[in-house]
Amino acid sequence: MSASAVFILDVKGKPLISRNYKGDVAMSEIEHFMPLLMQREEEGALAPLLSHGRVHFLWIKHSNLYLVATTLKNANASLVYSFLYKTVEVFSEYFKELEEESIRDNFVIVYELLDELMDFGFPQTTDSKILQEYITQQGNKLETGKSRVPPTVTNAVSWRSEGIKYKKNEVFIDVIESVNLLVNANGSVLLSEIVGTIKLKVFLSGMPELRLGLNDRVLFELTGRSKNKSVELEDVKFHQCVRLSRFDNDRTISFIPPDGDFELMSYRLSTQVKPLIWIESVIEKFSHSRVEIMVKAKGQFKKQSVANGVEISVPVPSDADSPRFKTSVGSAKYVPEKNVVIWSIKSFPGGKEYLMRAHFGLPSVEKEEEEGRPPIGVRFEIPYFTVSGIQVRYMKIIEKSGYQALPWVRYITQSGDYQLRTS
Repeated sequence: MSASAVFILDVKGKPLISRNYKGDVAMSEIEHFMPLLMQREEEGALAPLLSHGRVHFLWIKHSNLYLVATTLKNANASLVYSFLYKTVEVFSEYFKELEEESIRDNFVIVYELLDELMDFGFPQTTDSKILQEYITQQGNKLETGKSRVPPTVTNAVSWRSEGIKYKKNEVFIDVIESVNLLVNANGSVLLSEIVGTIKLKVFLSGMPELRLGLNDRVLFELTGRSKNKSVELEDVKFHQCVRLSRFDNDRTISFIPPDGDFELMSYRLSTQVKPLIWIESVIEKFSHSRVEIMVKAKGQFKKQSVANGVEISVPVPSDADSPRFKTSVGSAKYVPEKNVVIWSIKSFPGGKEYLMRAHFGLPSVEKEEEEGRPPIGVRFEIPYFTVSGIQVRYMKIIEKSGYQALPWVRYITQSGDYQLRTS
């Protein structure tokens, strides 16, 4: 990776924290970062990597802070950005909210963490659960005797501590799929993909080995099973605990899990998805004095399923006023700062169809230029349902003490970037 230094700056570019790992970049170089960023922003050429002379600044913004890594070399940029986002994740675990105030209130812990997160420009221990074993927020309490580094830092299994015990051994598995969809005005699907994650919540004693079985098409082909109810997973990414060599050989997902919550894997499916909630809209303008919008929403998923927390964002003209609404179900509200009407439906069963009518006044003088209409956005969540048809076939839990453990599985489909164009 070879990052020379890491800086945390406030929103004005003033350094709050600086940690020089290699000493080959002068700390004063950070003074060039903010003027360079503002100059590029004015030029409309802002990029995540900025250079001044021989120094390269790789930066991200979080809340009211800038996190900046500097390097003189042609470093692995994706690894540097992964490290910066991991740093945000660790600090957020420690301080709940990562912002300027939490940095100022925890200078000592921040420096301790930066020392453990990276050494001589290379990432080291970045698991917040392991870091919390020996860097605590009671940093002012000194302990006498030898300081002991937790064995997990040097273990082969650095993500899990030994000696964990639970009275009741359980694993909760969440299979969450987000649907990204873009439909044009004549109803053709322009973009359609499913982005899935499998998250685990682990309450298991000892050092158990888990084996997860999915209806993976490649596995079914290898074992000669019928491919009818299988799914073809693309862009699969695993948590570091998964034995990748085993997966490459026979598609077995085998791992010793971290304790508590973590994301086991993510995947993507580029497949034609039928829009789960279909939207039709009609806009009528009357003699430049008022506009009427009619929106029809239809649930195009299984009748036994129900979409919860449905929100349909309908764009309206920026000069509209005096809103009136009529809905067959749910409620509608006008959000003038965003120029949208949000139609909220608490519970939307599959196969049902609902209507919303909105009436707005318009100024007497019409704008000369016709406004481009933004797309309609939809948010929803459908429990007990996956679009791809992915299934957890089994979860085997093996531990030397031989205890019995219960796996629980939950499926959720939700909207990702879900938009329907109206013009």
